[in-house]
This record gives sequence, C-alpha cells and structure tokens, in this order.
Amino acid sequence: MFAWFRRRYLDLLCSIYIYNEHRGYTSIDRVLEAVRARSPDDHALIAAIEKHRADEHKHYTMFKRWFELRGEMPLKVDRTCGHIDRFVEIMFRQTIDDLDTKAIIARDDLFEKLCRVISLTEQRGFRQVEILLRHPLVRHDRALIRIFEVIHRDEPSHWAPYDGWLKANGKRDPRWWERGIDSFIHSELLFLKLPALFLNPWLGRRETWADAGDAAPLRA
Repeated sequence: MFAWFRRRYLDLLCSIYIYNEHRGYTSIDRVLEAVRARSPDDHALIAAIEKHRADEHKHYTMFKRWFELRGEMPLKVDRTCGHIDRFVEIMFRQTIDDLDTKAIIARDDLFEKLCRVISLTEQRGFRQVEILLRHPLVRHDRALIRIFEVIHRDEPSHWAPYDGWLKANGKRDPRWWERGIDSFIHSELLFLKLPALFLNPWLGRRETWADAGDAAPLRA
C-alpha cells in the first residue's frame, strides 16, 4: 500500500513539474520577443532570459527522461496545475496563449507587471524545491533528487533578470496583494488540486510528449 502511495505521489508530482517546465520555456519565448523589441541593445538582459529558457528546457528534458526510464507517460494534467498559468490569468485576465505580446511591448506598466509575475513564480519554485529536497517520499528516488538539485542550483538566476529590469527602470517591488495571489495559487494546488488528482481513478496519461509540437526557439 505504501509503495503504491509513494509511486502515485511521485508520478503526479513529476507530471505537474514536467507540465510547468514545458509551459515555462515555451512562454519565455514570448518574453524574449517582448524584450528584444523593447530593448534590442540590452544584450545582458537578453542573454539572462535566454539562459532562463535553456534551463527550463533542460529541466523539462530531465523529467521526460525520468518518465522514460519508468516506461510511462506523464499523467494528463493541464493549465489548472500551472503556477504561471494561474498567475497570468488572475493578473491579466487572459490565458498565456491569449496574452497580447504587442500590447505588453507597447505599455510599460504591462511589461512591469509581467516581470513581477515571473519573478514571484520563480521564487516560489525555488522555495518549493527546497521543501521537496527534504521530502521523505522524494528522497527515496535518487534520480529525482538529482533533478531537484539541478533545479535548485539553476533557479536563483531565473528571477534575477526580471528583478534587475524592475530596479534598473525604477519600478516598484511586488506588493503584499501580489504576494498574496502567489500564495493563494500555491495553496490551491497543494491543498485542493493535488489531492483531487491523486484520488481521481480516471486520470489518464498523455499520449504524446508536450514538446512534440514545439515551435523553434525565437532568435534575435
């Protein structure tokens, strides 16, 4: 019974992570488009965001390999389990896919808002990985521990370029209510969605990998 519980927990955990990593690097392509249009000569910022994208893709690939070694596909979770999905939907009242990149480029306040959303999401991810590295169910899986150790090492550089842009341009730090939204999204996933998915016997598996339909990364 315990072995089933542990396997189910890790299965669901990694299915949520691989969804978020894929959503992360594909969404960063949109951010890169905006930054290259706004600040084409800011090579340091563009390089930092490109590294962020490369890291997210690397993390996705590691989780994909974890599933391949188990001989299984990820469970079929969707954007309701995506932290950045929920944050963007609440803050912009649009899904990531519907977000108007041109409008974000044109309006300083929208780009500023997007930077805060990404920064808070990445900081949340870092804190969660620190918890998972100590989690007894995760520590049982050495391959998974190595994945989370890589993510833990990479993560601090991910919010740095967005915080740096905000400071360099005299923009404010996140307010208490923005941090409150971040905490709400995390609690919603942890205490409502994850248990519901865990106990759902009809939750199927993906039939194809998320990256099968990826477009080529945006280039300068």
